[in-house]
Amino acid sequence: MKTVEEIRETIQFQFPKGFWWGSSASATQTEGAADKDGKGQNIWDYWYEQEPSRFFNDVGPGDTSQFYSRYKEDIALMKYIGHNSFRLSISWSRMFPNGVGEVNAKAVEFYNDVINEMIANEVEPFVNLYHFDMPMAMQDIGGWANRKVMEAYVEYAKTCFTLFGDRVKKWFTHNEPIVPVEGGYLYDFHYPNEVDFRKAVQVGYHTILSSAKAIQVYKELNLDGKIGIILNLTPSYPRSQHSADLKASNIADVIFNRSFLDPSVKGEFPDELVSILKEEGFMPVIEKGDLDLIKSNTVDLLGINYYQPRRVKAKENLPNPEAPFTPERYFDNYVMTGRKMNPHRGWEIYEKGIYDILINVKENYGNIECFISENGMGVEGEERFRDKEGVIQDSYRIEFIREHLKWVHKAIQEGSNVKGYHLWTFMDNWSWTNAYKNRYGFVSVNLDKDAERTVKKSGYWFKKVSQDNGF
Repeated sequence: MKTVEEIRETIQFQFPKGFWWGSSASATQTEGAADKDGKGQNIWDYWYEQEPSRFFNDVGPGDTSQFYSRYKEDIALMKYIGHNSFRLSISWSRMFPNGVGEVNAKAVEFYNDVINEMIANEVEPFVNLYHFDMPMAMQDIGGWANRKVMEAYVEYAKTCFTLFGDRVKKWFTHNEPIVPVEGGYLYDFHYPNEVDFRKAVQVGYHTILSSAKAIQVYKELNLDGKIGIILNLTPSYPRSQHSADLKASNIADVIFNRSFLDPSVKGEFPDELVSILKEEGFMPVIEKGDLDLIKSNTVDLLGINYYQPRRVKAKENLPNPEAPFTPERYFDNYVMTGRKMNPHRGWEIYEKGIYDILINVKENYGNIECFISENGMGVEGEERFRDKEGVIQDSYRIEFIREHLKWVHKAIQEGSNVKGYHLWTFMDNWSWTNAYKNRYGFVSVNLDKDAERTVKKSGYWFKKVSQDNGF
């Protein structure tokens, strides 16, 4: 029989001791119970009510994956497939049905139970406060465009820190804050479906300010933990080394990555971004003391979401001066010949991107403690890969994770301070307007059998990776 040392020798990619193995999910995408136990409406509940046809197969957020009633079963499965950590989000509109006012006791009970159940199963809770799910009562007064909403969010954050901070040691203020800006105010794929660059800038600015204010409150409470933010960092690769292509890729990087990365980690906005906003006449309204507050309340920990690269080239046609202003005024997207694709989702697969992000964070952001908080592969029609035993044979997902982890491992060897890898997602979940079109989970959720859970091949593979701390 082989000794532990001999088994270890066969592992080619060994990860540091205590590496965080797990997955991520959000409240709206998994909980269901959208109108139960006093939860208030959020923008997704409202938008689905108004325009169900904009959601794939008319499936809304009402049922989703039933985590609200099945969390014990799900947490036991997390432990079974090797999770030592899991990122969830708290629903602001479950905690505060109107965004402000009295806290919902049923919500407090639920999140206490979930946190306690995770700890009992040795799965560390990483808790995120905002994942695209503005309470409708807050959106009615302008959402992130209104400073009052930002102040309400800070109160909500403080309540969560106070109630759960004795057990939760890893907090995050926002997940992918650029996405509500893009979706809600630039490209019409999130509610409130506005196309208004000025408002987009104000929304982004208030989001960063809300994050800094929440960090300030967290630190004032002297809790024993860390607080960070989760950003979807998408490397911008130029078509060529021509100066015009390089300039285009730099502007894309400044707008989509550094706009949130720089203030979160360095405490200041990039000069290039400020120059563009001044030149185009789109500077946000800034109040006295705001910039000092952002400067002095940076993150302890950075979550990095990575799915695909952004490839750009210099603008080839002059933009229509009558059209709404968008970032594409400065660059065109570029399709690289021979790129590797996920044919199901229409996204490029470029594993080295994850390494490039980690090295950039190491070299230009003080090598801040970070982890891969999302990475994953969405597949449409995954049921066709279910075998006679009922297991989905998702070897393609195993390959996707393995090839990304190889680049994470290389970054670690080169000194990156990356502490973990969380797949998006634990179980198939409702994905905004795509609903259940694309499946991402380690665990299948069978909608035809009352959301029955079955572990996929990738879940069993991940269990072994976590046990061996490598592969």
